[in-house]
Amino acid sequence: MLKKQLKLLDVYAISTGTTLSGGFFLLPGLAAEQAGPAMILAYMIAAIATLPATFSKIELATAMPRAAGIYYFIDRSLGPMIGTIAGIGTWMALILKIAFALIGMGAYLEIFYSDLPIVPIAISFAILIGGLNIVGAKKSGKLQVILVTGLLIILVGFISLGIPELNQVHFKNFFNAGSSSIFATAGLVYFSYVGVMKVVGLSEEVKNPERNIPLGIYLSLGTVFLIYVLGTIIMVGVLPMSELSGNLTPVASTAKKLFGNTGAILVTIAALLAFVSVANAGTMSASRYPLAMSRDKIFPNFFNKINKRGTPTLAIVSTVSIIILILVVFNPLKIAKLASSFQLMMFGLVCLAVIIMRESKIDSYDPGFKSPFYPYLQIIGMISSVALIVVMGWLPIIFILSFVILGTIWYWNYAKDKVIRNGAIYHIFERLGKARYGGLDTELRGILKEKGLRADDPFDHIIARSHVIDLKQKSEFNDLVDIASQWFCKFVNHTSEEISKLFLEGTRIGATPVTHDIALPHLRLKGFKRTEIVLVRCIDGVHIKLNNPLTDFKEEDEIVKAVFFLVSPESDPAQHLRILAQIAERVDQESFNGDWINAKDDHQIREAILNEERYMLLEVGKDNSSENIIGKQVIDLNIPEGCLIIWLRRDDKIIVPRGNTMINKGDRLTIIGDQAGMKKLKEKFSA
Repeated sequence: MLKKQLKLLDVYAISTGTTLSGGFFLLPGLAAEQAGPAMILAYMIAAIATLPATFSKIELATAMPRAAGIYYFIDRSLGPMIGTIAGIGTWMALILKIAFALIGMGAYLEIFYSDLPIVPIAISFAILIGGLNIVGAKKSGKLQVILVTGLLIILVGFISLGIPELNQVHFKNFFNAGSSSIFATAGLVYFSYVGVMKVVGLSEEVKNPERNIPLGIYLSLGTVFLIYVLGTIIMVGVLPMSELSGNLTPVASTAKKLFGNTGAILVTIAALLAFVSVANAGTMSASRYPLAMSRDKIFPNFFNKINKRGTPTLAIVSTVSIIILILVVFNPLKIAKLASSFQLMMFGLVCLAVIIMRESKIDSYDPGFKSPFYPYLQIIGMISSVALIVVMGWLPIIFILSFVILGTIWYWNYAKDKVIRNGAIYHIFERLGKARYGGLDTELRGILKEKGLRADDPFDHIIARSHVIDLKQKSEFNDLVDIASQWFCKFVNHTSEEISKLFLEGTRIGATPVTHDIALPHLRLKGFKRTEIVLVRCIDGVHIKLNNPLTDFKEEDEIVKAVFFLVSPESDPAQHLRILAQIAERVDQESFNGDWINAKDDHQIREAILNEERYMLLEVGKDNSSENIIGKQVIDLNIPEGCLIIWLRRDDKIIVPRGNTMINKGDRLTIIGDQAGMKKLKEKFSA
């Protein structure tokens, strides 16, 4: 696993930095050549056109935060052959974009240094950025933040000082180019926004991806939209169309007209920051493709090696080596335009991937963000992607076909015999009576465990109100099923016999997980209002017979020390799986076994299950930090929002506290709450 080192600011900086480059510093002159002043409108239209792919990528990234996002999404939805084509093609397309960015610096540097050796400088930057990426994503993320901060400061100054200098005459005859030219120009500048989504290739390294990926992308998209629109208004309003049309350094020309050579120098610095930012973030993203494909046996295993800093050294070195080869042998300025067509095809497939993942009805597909207007937005995204590729002409289509052929040949000759999985599309076939690949559901359940609970998941409350059975002698699983079912039938219109039958059926079909001497029988029942759990402790052991799916469903005998019966509403399968995953994560922790065995009563048994990050035991008066609450009522304790005292132990009695309950010295408070509130509480009482 790659280390989770990227925070919200890193996501924003990577997303913004990969977008504000050629689309702002090079393309406006070419766009003005086609659409005149209406190129401003073309940039607005292009932003809207990116929304289907943007929403689809965010949904997939929050459900499956894995390295090389597009490859992983397409592989797990459409299968490994299409995934191979997507992986190889996108890796090469990103490499070409990086080489384009490094060479693109030349257009601005030539303003002041016409004889500068551009290719050697580009190679030097490629090596430097590659080395920084090897050191770690955290350091690359910090560089990205610095680059983007400098870039935004200069661009905000450019826009702020340029607005008062606008010449309204330049906006006359705004629509003279015609609607067809405006839409064609929107297709040209469409790729100015696609960098916003490259950060999903790093989603495995993002902390709290369900929050930080969507929020980071939204903030970035809003930022670049404002800069593109306001920036192009400044360019049109300052430069006559005769000077702007076809200009390869439109921002520098505008700044020079406004502020002289000083302005031109500043925006040239901004352009260099933008291009280096693209190269840095692009290298981070591109290098994760060979890593992810190596994990999946599509590429050789050596790409999967991760150094002690948590970065894929060989994947980065190979990526940088190919960048250098392209810089030396080819003209990246010409080839990179073709790479955009392949990315466009990937956007269409990403929209299709969302449809497949949703229609597969896999319970463990659990995105933190769901795309609005499903499936219409995805259908529009697929159609528009195909339409834009067709408009681009035959050369881009040939380029796409070449990678389709290359990926197919590689898959059939190298990867086919090594890969043993299929995509989610097989789950749709299963619904039609054909086949499915159960391994994908297992893989997604592993991702659920890694992502953990959501802020609104009531896990701690479920444990706090759980029914506890503490057995003092060896027992049979079937007897426990009867006892637990009698308790559950109070909450639903099912008899205890019906519930018992469902639990026992789960053990026969291999649906009862057993790990670390703990069995986890679980159900989802129609009509059940809220999730409930029965915790059974039996130190002498519970005998259980179950059919193990890993041994062709042969019947096995197990002795476990705990059984957790979990029943949830049928309507929320994803939350049910997240709660199961949280229990599995807790029992995996080293502290669990001791806490479980040494628990003295029902309340300590419950406390052994609680999430350590979301629960706290406070012994009043044990240290100076808690002495000041002695003699206060619960209502006056100033507990952080989102936290709750669920019970209070005084001597050997358990008290459910009310607002007027007085706190005494020696009381032991059990407090649960969200991570933010618990962090404040622990800081307060550890001082």
